[in-house]
Amino acid sequence: QVQLVESGGGLVQAGGSLRLSCAASGRTFSTYSMGWFRQVPGKEREFVAAITWNGSRTNYVDSVKGRFTISRDTAKNTVYLQMNRLQSEDTAVYYCAARTGGPVNDRTFYEYWGQGTQVTVSS
Repeated sequence: QVQLVESGGGLVQAGGSLRLSCAASGRTFSTYSMGWFRQVPGKEREFVAAITWNGSRTNYVDSVKGRFTISRDTAKNTVYLQMNRLQSEDTAVYYCAARTGGPVNDRTFYEYWGQGTQVTVSS
């Protein structure tokens, strides 16, 4: 069982940066791939980034490549999403998720979810 709690969201101007954190509970955190997803009202939850259990491989949606970086600190049971050069299109509720297996971009394969954190980018 894994419980996830996101933090770090907020209001930022376009071009600015935010770092989201996702704190996980559970002794088996290090065995899970972790993902970040985002959702705006009326749309499906969208894949953003994912990372393997050991951080050796990452995966990003094209729209954030070169701007966002996913990382994890196993000792702290935390996964991060560093978001740079934010755009108004990045405005959404951001969720972290965990799964056994690889860092896939399909949300239906993720077993555990956090409650989400709001990111608002003003233009």
